[in-house]
Parts: sequence; structure tokens; C-alpha cells
Amino acid sequence: MVFERVGSPLVERAVEKPTAGEGQLLLEVLACGVCRTDLHIVDGELDRPKQALIPGHQIVGRTDDGRLFGVPWLGWTCGTCGFCRSGRENLCDNARFTGYDIDGGFAEWTVADARYCFPLHPDWHPLEAAPLLCAGLIGYRALRLVGDAERLGLYGFGAAAHIVTQVARSQGRRVFAITRQGDDASQSFALELGAEWAGSTEPPEELDAAIIFAPAGELVPRALSAVTKGGVVVCAGIHMSEIPAFSYDLLWGERTLRSVANLTRRDGDEFLELAPRVPVKTHTTAYPLAQASSALADLRAGAVQGALVLVP
Repeated sequence: MVFERVGSPLVERAVEKPTAGEGQLLLEVLACGVCRTDLHIVDGELDRPKQALIPGHQIVGRTDDGRLFGVPWLGWTCGTCGFCRSGRENLCDNARFTGYDIDGGFAEWTVADARYCFPLHPDWHPLEAAPLLCAGLIGYRALRLVGDAERLGLYGFGAAAHIVTQVARSQGRRVFAITRQGDDASQSFALELGAEWAGSTEPPEELDAAIIFAPAGELVPRALSAVTKGGVVVCAGIHMSEIPAFSYDLLWGERTLRSVANLTRRDGDEFLELAPRVPVKTHTTAYPLAQASSALADLRAGAVQGALVLVP
């Protein structure tokens, strides 16, 4: 499924089967998660994708000898810049990303740099593992950045939040889910997964930290006003609408506002080792590959709980 231009649905194309070069893996795609970042690409909010792009960066694929691998958003880094040499490869200025600079997993076959692929346990079901490779990884990185916060607010309850809730609860944290007004389904889903409160208003007590998954800049002042002094607000999306001006009083008191950018391979190794021990149970809705545009539309509308996954 090929992205050709903003405003147009993805187009089904018969393309030549890719060939793995030196240091690459040729993978038969078994499942590929659909991410809000894919929406930002097709909606033109991330505006420098490769031409005739095959999106998709939550890939579970199989080699010809039967090994299972996960392919994440981070597809290549230079390894020589200051960021890479200091363990911050997620900030590499020369990085290339799967399903953006590199053709991704909305296809039957893909190739990926073997250094940036994660070996997956052969018992993992591809449909359930796919969301771990971005929703899980970005959520895990965001969760680490809130430190030891006990009272955690999650703004927006989609694929990432439904995974983070399970990890946070396993760590003894209290989870509060904040959704759009009238989104009773997401609120019920959050409560089922262990959140102790869910609603569209402000939480019933102060938070120690908040993670904003929804790409809505107006949530930043709301989250800052909800956290206590010394609290942390993490913006976990790759794109967000404009943040409105807000009073310095919301930031004062040593509150911290920060973003999460991409991921590192260390994040992946840590989270994929942790997930089975929680254990994380992903809730997925599967779509045939040819219905990729329908999956994106349902994601945009918030019509499905949990994660959406394409299956060739």
C-alpha cells in the first residue's frame, strides 16, 4: 500500500519484491501496526517522506529460515555524531526512519537493517507483538521519563496508553485516564485495564506526572495545571498542534515540560524483555492489508479501542 500524495488514500500497487543488501534482513511481513505517526505522514503534517512511500513501522516479519524479528521506527543512525556516541541515537540528525525515509511494513515483504531489528520470541503472536514496536516502545520511554511518579495521568487513551497502563500498574503506580468528552468507550476500556479513574474533566486529585499521547497542544496547559509542584509533563507524540500561551504560574514550582523523540535500541531491548513479565496483553483489531486507508480513517476517528494492525 503506497502513499503518493497528501489528501489521497493509499494505493494498492504490485511492486518488485525487495532484495536484502549487505547487513539487511529480508522479511516476510506477518503483521504491521497502524500508528498515529502514519496519520501525520498521510495528512501532510510530517512533510518530508520519501517519494512513493510504503508506510508502516511496527513490523513483525519472518526470515526465510523462520526467525521472527520486530522492526521499529528507528531504522538507521550514523553512529558517529555526538548524539550517537553519547547513547542518544534517538536524536541523531542523520537518522532514517522506517515507513518514512525507508519503505515500511504496509506490504507483503520488506527489508531492514539487521542492527535495528529486534529478535522476537517465536511464541509471540505477530498480531499481538506488532503494537509493542512503537506504541509500546514510545510509551515505555515516556514512562521512564516520569521517574518514580506514583499518580500518573494519561491524556489520550489509544494504543500507547493501553500498554503504558499495564506497565504502570505492574509497577504499583496509580493511573488516571483523561479522554475526549463523551468518549465513554475509551474511559471504560481504561478502567478495565486498571486505571482507577477515567473521564474528560480534570482528575479528582493532583498528579505527580502526566503523559500526553493525544497530538493536541491545548492539553499542555491542562496537564501542567493538573500536576503538583515538582511534577513532570511528557509530550509523547512526534507531532502536536500549536501549544497556546499559558501563565508562568503553571510551570513554576519546578514543574518540568519535555518531549520524547523517537527511541533507542536500548529502549527496545529493555521493553521487549519487560513486556512478557508484566505481562502486557495488547488489544488489537486486524485489517487486511488492502484496507490500510480504512484502518487509518478509523484511527483518525478514534473508532477502535487498543491498537490497529494490518495483516497481509
